Amino acid sequence: MKLSRPSAKTIRRVLTGLALVLALGGTALIAYPFVTDMWAGRIQTTLRADLALNTSADTYRTGGVKVGDALTRLQIPSLDLDTIVVEGTTPAALRAGAGHYPKTALPGEKGNAAIAGHRTTYGRPFNRMDDLKPGDKIVLTTPIGKHTYEVTGKPFVVSPDDWTPITDYPKGGSFLTLTSCHPEGSAAYRIVVRAELVDSIDILAQAGNS
Repeated sequence: MKLSRPSAKTIRRVLTGLALVLALGGTALIAYPFVTDMWAGRIQTTLRADLALNTSADTYRTGGVKVGDALTRLQIPSLDLDTIVVEGTTPAALRAGAGHYPKTALPGEKGNAAIAGHRTTYGRPFNRMDDLKPGDKIVLTTPIGKHTYEVTGKPFVVSPDDWTPITDYPKGGSFLTLTSCHPEGSAAYRIVVRAELVDSIDILAQAGNS
């Protein structure tokens, strides 16, 4: 059976349809980061109120902050960054922009407090993470304390399945580790920054003495 050749009109229709699909796909890809930024912005507004009003000192101390709830305020003056970090690193939790790795130390505690954040979507809080330099300050404010960390070395890159930046750290001190995808727009690697605690203020004690 001999197949008939598609008419020029049919070919034009197919090509037009394909072009439309590609155009819509391209528009969606371009719009996606902006949509996620708007989503994260709405979440951040709610989280700021929650951290100020709903996260009690007792809940924080006992590790009772639920996944997706506000845990700490993160500020990096050198990057003009000011964002609320939630508990957990699930995809849903990270729609807020940044999340605390469960089972790592809480800010100010002995051990390694680890936080993951987006670079190109959901507010992109760690977009300029590779600009951090030794000596830069990172401030974490919780319901019970304000903790200042100092970056100890240049950002470095590891494979996405390398957990040593989270699990391996100098014992006996208090450290902070920030992680994000690398390079921007790709999850091929992970970029890491390590910082060490240099100052802590007990907010509750300070409030009681005022």
